[in-house]
Amino acid sequence: MKRDKLIRDPRQLNALALAYMGDAVLEIRVRQHLIAAGEVKPNLLQRAAVSYVSARAQASIVGGIWDRLTEEEQAVLKRGRNAKSATMPKNAQVAEYRLSTGFEALLGFLYLTEQEERLEEILTHALEWVENGHPKETNE
Repeated sequence: MKRDKLIRDPRQLNALALAYMGDAVLEIRVRQHLIAAGEVKPNLLQRAAVSYVSARAQASIVGGIWDRLTEEEQAVLKRGRNAKSATMPKNAQVAEYRLSTGFEALLGFLYLTEQEERLEEILTHALEWVENGHPKETNE
């Protein structure tokens, strides 16, 4: 997929802009993963995708990858976690929502700095983390 050249260093971007990009990166990777696994019914795809992209799942993923992150990656994640968002979570605790924003900021940062190998390493771990049942999804 073609990328436009950035006019700013991704390290200087607002954490919420990084999270915006990271949300899209995660969504497309999860969708590709589910289709590759053989699922083709849209309603089932959507239901399955939620288990990977929900704030609860992403917050759990952060707990599973934190010790594997570099100092720079941890700093980006913290910037995203601490960013002031205009929206409030609908189906998550505030702490989960903030951690998920941090995770998305990290993904956006890795994507925009073209750290493809590292991005794929983290995404693969995230997919495996969810598939191994680490985030406890509930229908509250």
